[in-house]
Amino acid sequence: MRVLAIVLSLLMGLAGPTFAQQQQPQQQQKPPPKPATTKPAQPAAKPAPKSPFTPAAFKITIATEAAFPPFNYLDRKGIPAGFEMELAQEACQRIKAECEFVALRWDELIPGLLDKKFDVIMSSMEVTRERRQRMGLSRRYYLSPGAFIAAKGAPFDGPPSLLRNKRIGIQKDSMHADWADKSFRRSAQLRRYGTLQEALQALAKEEVDAVFGDKAQLWLWSQKPEGKCCELVGQDIKDTQTLGVGVAAGLRKEDAKLRDAMNKAFGDMVSDGTYKKINEKYFPFALN
Repeated sequence: MRVLAIVLSLLMGLAGPTFAQQQQPQQQQKPPPKPATTKPAQPAAKPAPKSPFTPAAFKITIATEAAFPPFNYLDRKGIPAGFEMELAQEACQRIKAECEFVALRWDELIPGLLDKKFDVIMSSMEVTRERRQRMGLSRRYYLSPGAFIAAKGAPFDGPPSLLRNKRIGIQKDSMHADWADKSFRRSAQLRRYGTLQEALQALAKEEVDAVFGDKAQLWLWSQKPEGKCCELVGQDIKDTQTLGVGVAAGLRKEDAKLRDAMNKAFGDMVSDGTYKKINEKYFPFALN
């Protein structure tokens, strides 16, 4: 019996650990990780719509004095604007050029062009023999003829001969003074003034009967309060030998292709009526 008890005790000892293990709560197994999900591929971005405008083929810089309204001036944002700048913008579109505009002092324009600081001058620059020698010039893009201005209702609205024996104000040392000397030296009293504005002031004070000068400048003065007394009279005066051939764009002589492209653009603007539309925004008379 004693031996049997010992054997049973041994058997219980061997089975104990196994039973204890069976009594311990089983640990919950973690669920297997879910397979990584991949987001559906995003469709490729659509290409941007194609611009209807032809991209610029090259870039040029156009310089102006921006001090001669309404031909050229600075707008409220400080950007060159005016009649000439609109012509320039239209020309740039036609020759497929990206154009930048800069404003400089008058005496910096031609030297800056020749030093290649910019490419074109559009600043009411009259064509002269000296300028033709220094640089290339485009075709004329505007011409303001000579004209007379007198008091409203004055009996001078006809040929210049009606002003014989009258007092005519002119700006001394100007091409308009040269024409008056040639045409009226012996038939009218020519009164010379330092500036056109001085001559116009004399007209407002009735110190002269008429003033002869640039038509655009005379008309602009007549639109101001001090010029309400007066109006343009008579015929336009066009004398290429004395009053010049008009205003052109300045370019370097070696830029012949650019000059030819701008010449074509100016010509096409006149032919298709674009020039007339721009002209009428600023003046009630033609300048081409």
